Amino acid sequence: MIRTLWTAASGMKTQAANIDIISNNLANVNTGGFKRSRADFQDLLYESLRQAGTSSSENSDVPTGIQIGHGSRLVSSQKIFTQGDFQQTKNELDIAIEGDGFFQIIQPSGDIAYTRDGAFKMDANGRIVNADGFVLEPEITIPTDSISLSIGIDGTVSVLQAGSSAPTDIGTITLARFINPAGLHSIGRNLHLPTNASGDAIVGTAGQDGLGTLAQGFLEMSNVSVVDEMVKMISAQRAYEINSKTIQAADEMLQQANSVKR
Repeated sequence: MIRTLWTAASGMKTQAANIDIISNNLANVNTGGFKRSRADFQDLLYESLRQAGTSSSENSDVPTGIQIGHGSRLVSSQKIFTQGDFQQTKNELDIAIEGDGFFQIIQPSGDIAYTRDGAFKMDANGRIVNADGFVLEPEITIPTDSISLSIGIDGTVSVLQAGSSAPTDIGTITLARFINPAGLHSIGRNLHLPTNASGDAIVGTAGQDGLGTLAQGFLEMSNVSVVDEMVKMISAQRAYEINSKTIQAADEMLQQANSVKR
């Protein structure tokens, strides 16, 4: 009976963690480039009271055994890197990635972080930066006399300067991809860092070697589906509730056992 209490408690803990992950997905439903997370669970160890396949007589074996589980646990929260919907903004510095790949961002420490958020800005020096002022890698500086900015599907950045009739190329936005993007480490600010699980970044030109192409004037929105997350939340809530009722039932059974008189 005591086993039941701990088993049901483990179920409540896993469902509480499930709700935490779902709530974070819903909180970021309007976050550009955000990728939803999915909770993965495993069952815990089993206590074998009778082993399947043991001999029950000279010429027969037990077809099925007796195993009692000890509940469940959260084993991973996996990022799902499916494509989000595109929103047209007509902003020259808004860029969406159609397909696989990440933008490279130089952090203040000098390390490279990776993001799908293409809502870029221009700082006082004319450099292309993200919302926190972190510089895009490779660094691209827009001349002060630029009239218009154009970004090709391959990442080529060109500007039309005052007094000029032809655009001038000023750099190329390269992308990075990973063998296992789900293994990236999220650090907030829409940024990710590589890990041993994700593998090293494979940097290349947009539209080549499996990398996606770029779309200027568009933003990739979150891939969170509000309806799907609400259904998951209801399911997790009911699972939490039924596990709590299991604890209540076990407590009532223990109470009855304690009240037994000779």
